[in-house]
Amino acid sequence: MASFTIGIDVGGTFTDLVVIDGHGETTFAKSPSTPQDQSIGVLAGLDELARRLKLSRTEMLERTQRIVHGATVATNALLERKGAKVALLTTEGHRDVLEMREGLKDNRYDLRSPPPEPLVPRQLRLAVRERLRADGSVMTPLDDTSLDAAIATIRQSGATSVAICFLHAYRNPAHERAAEQRLRRALPDIFISRSSDVLPQIKEFERVSTTVVNAYVGPAVHRYLTSLERRLSETGFAGSLFVILSHGGMAPVEEAARLAAATVLSGPAGGVAGARRSAALLGVPNLIPFDMGGTSTDISLIAGGEAQLSAERGLAGERIALRSLDIASIGAGGGSIARVDTAGAFQVGPESAGAVPGPACYGNGGTLATVTDANLLLGYLDAENFLGGKRKLDHAASERAVDRVAGALKLSRDDTAAGIFRLINMKMADGIRLMTLRRGVDPRRFTLLSFGGAAGLHAVEVARELEIPRVIVPTVASVLSAWGMLATDLRYEASRTHIGERVTMDDAAMRTIFGDLESHATARLRAWFDGPVRIERSAEMRYGEQIFEIDVPLDVLDWNAPDLVARIHDEFHRRHEELYTYASRDQEVVFVNARAAAVGAVGSTATALTEVPDAAKANAKGMRRAWFGGWRETPVFDIAALPPGAAVTGPAILEAETTTVVVNVGDQMRVNGLGWLDIELAK
Repeated sequence: MASFTIGIDVGGTFTDLVVIDGHGETTFAKSPSTPQDQSIGVLAGLDELARRLKLSRTEMLERTQRIVHGATVATNALLERKGAKVALLTTEGHRDVLEMREGLKDNRYDLRSPPPEPLVPRQLRLAVRERLRADGSVMTPLDDTSLDAAIATIRQSGATSVAICFLHAYRNPAHERAAEQRLRRALPDIFISRSSDVLPQIKEFERVSTTVVNAYVGPAVHRYLTSLERRLSETGFAGSLFVILSHGGMAPVEEAARLAAATVLSGPAGGVAGARRSAALLGVPNLIPFDMGGTSTDISLIAGGEAQLSAERGLAGERIALRSLDIASIGAGGGSIARVDTAGAFQVGPESAGAVPGPACYGNGGTLATVTDANLLLGYLDAENFLGGKRKLDHAASERAVDRVAGALKLSRDDTAAGIFRLINMKMADGIRLMTLRRGVDPRRFTLLSFGGAAGLHAVEVARELEIPRVIVPTVASVLSAWGMLATDLRYEASRTHIGERVTMDDAAMRTIFGDLESHATARLRAWFDGPVRIERSAEMRYGEQIFEIDVPLDVLDWNAPDLVARIHDEFHRRHEELYTYASRDQEVVFVNARAAAVGAVGSTATALTEVPDAAKANAKGMRRAWFGGWRETPVFDIAALPPGAAVTGPAILEAETTTVVVNVGDQMRVNGLGWLDIELAK
């Protein structure tokens, strides 16, 4: 019997599931997300997936070796401010670091905007008498009396989670470990995060903020994952459950629960993993992954077949300095709400109708006009065949919702719906500009990879805004994040701060620094995995007068070369010039953080690209009136029925069960050897 691997991505509107069997056959399904308890939607989706395999859920899970899960529990807890009640133990005199935030706020030039509300109120930011010097030596020993007083306050406060962040603990974790031990003895059921475990790096605010976020979302993530693991086990699952983390690698449940802050970009990371796999399959190394779902659009960059990692991330105004894939999220999705504000300005998003009540046409009580309602009125969606006919859309409800916006704008219904479509496209194009033009990347040299349930409706016009000549839509477009998770490797990252040690240190010292990190990362990975392991190295470096570091990949170097330090030096200058167009080779270079990642490749059973005939017949399944600058009778094609090599000239609408693709006038679409849609835009 064939064995299975399953990918699960919980989105704001739908939960996506993909199963691949031992022969590489792919089956996927969607289930409405259940924000009140995400596991309900997950289990319902597993039932639907099993039905498509003509098995019971138990039979399917008994034959499943691995499940990879992208969860949004941490994301939702942070966005909705529904995390744990957190107390913070910190060095005496430093209790307000979390609130001072390095003196910065999101809009630093708006003097009237209030500062963000800290996740830990001041009365629960508890000072402990202790002090380490910058080199890790003890200046003031840990004072048991002040620590006991803080623990007593925590017990009385009802806090369910504690963050421990002492000054210079990245150099010497002894005081934090001692405080953790006393806390566990006094409060055995409390969730504890310490900075020397979560982020053992220099920069006090980043370390405090990341540790507090971990403590804030950790209990919810731990509850959800352990509960899901138990429920899966009770249904016959005896394989391994992994969670994809923000850096694009996956980890077992216990590691994801420990480092819960690393799951805040869990779902989008699956999309980037899928985009990397797509780049390899297509032989197209430069892609712009464009993931439009029901609530948001995630945009990233694949250059030379690789995605970029960054430690400059945050969410909901909170700084999270853990390494993550470089993904820009904007409030633009199928559920984005169109409205006219009090100043008379026409806006779409970032507010979303979400899964409940959803767009007006869903018939769940929503009354506000959304992008999905506009797409229905423009003829791009089939009211009778949404989600393969499982859900009927209410055309009249969309008309009523859009008419209210049209009345405020004094426009016709058609022009208003077209305006909603145009405005959301411009907004998403601006998001791509942030990821490309502002970084010195010309998007015209890239191909747009369209995925997510709503992306196919908009991808061609978004590409046209940016003069991107080519759009590719995979057959797994609506579930590519879940599909990508099955091409994800296990990953454990280790880092160490070496501020003050210049890159003029000798080669032997540099090899020792990275050798220690590699040994630690490999040992941790071996606890989960017994296959082949590769090492990825990088460093965070800066010029002496700079106040920020840049990440410098070091895998291209020969680590046995006699001039290793000089080569690292050159890599920093090259990377700085690549990012900022100049390098100051006569300036001092500061080596701040060393990083090593142990990566365990689990392999992929995805289908490879094959040659296709020059042409194959494409038969339309019908005609539909749709808007292309005016109303046109437009051919509609069934994507599943299109053979490799089939070609279509736009305008055309191409439908699958879980996605719809709109091809505009003059655009050329051809089905490639994977069965994916390859669209060349008209010039």
